[in-house]
Amino acid sequence: MALITLSLGSNIAPVEHIRLCLDALYKSFGELQISRVFESEPVGFKDARNFYNLVVALHSDWAPGEIQAWAKALEARHGRRPDTPKFSPRALDIDLLTVGNLHGTVDGILLPRAEVTHNAFVLQPLAEMLPEQCHPICGTSYAALWAQFDLGEQRLWAVDFTWQGRRISQADRPLAYAAAR
Repeated sequence: MALITLSLGSNIAPVEHIRLCLDALYKSFGELQISRVFESEPVGFKDARNFYNLVVALHSDWAPGEIQAWAKALEARHGRRPDTPKFSPRALDIDLLTVGNLHGTVDGILLPRAEVTHNAFVLQPLAEMLPEQCHPICGTSYAALWAQFDLGEQRLWAVDFTWQGRRISQADRPLAYAAAR
C-alpha cells in the first residue's frame, strides 16, 4: 500500500464541504492523517473569497487514476463542473499530490503535483504533517523544503476546525501540530 497525499480546498461554505469530504475519504479509505486547516487568500482568483486548505495522507493500493476519478466524482457531487473556469469559486477542490515515490506521468496524471513546491497552502501542511517524508523527485524532506520556501505574496494562517467531534486544527497550535485519526 502506498502513502497517498491529497490537497483539499474550498471557498464556498468551506467548513461544511471539507467535513463532508473528510467523511467520504474516511468511508472509502479508512485511517486518515489530517493536517491543520489553513485559511489562505486566493491566488489568481478574481473572486476575493478566501480558501480553507489542508492536506490528508492515507494508505491505499488504488491506482492514481482510480484515486483521481474518485476525487473528481466527489467534486462533482459538491457542484463542481469540469467546464468551470480555472480560477472560479469552488465548493470542493481535491488534488492528488503524491502516490508513494511515483514520479512522472502515471494514468495521465503528473506526479508529484507541482503545487507541492509552489504553494504555501500545500507545502506548509505537508511539512507539518510529514516533515521527514521526502519529495519524490528532489529527495528533500518537506520540512527542509518549507524551511527554504519563499512565501512572497502568499498568506495563510491556521484556523479552528473540528471534524467528527475532534479538534483537527487550532489557530494557536504550534506549527508542528498534525492530527492523526
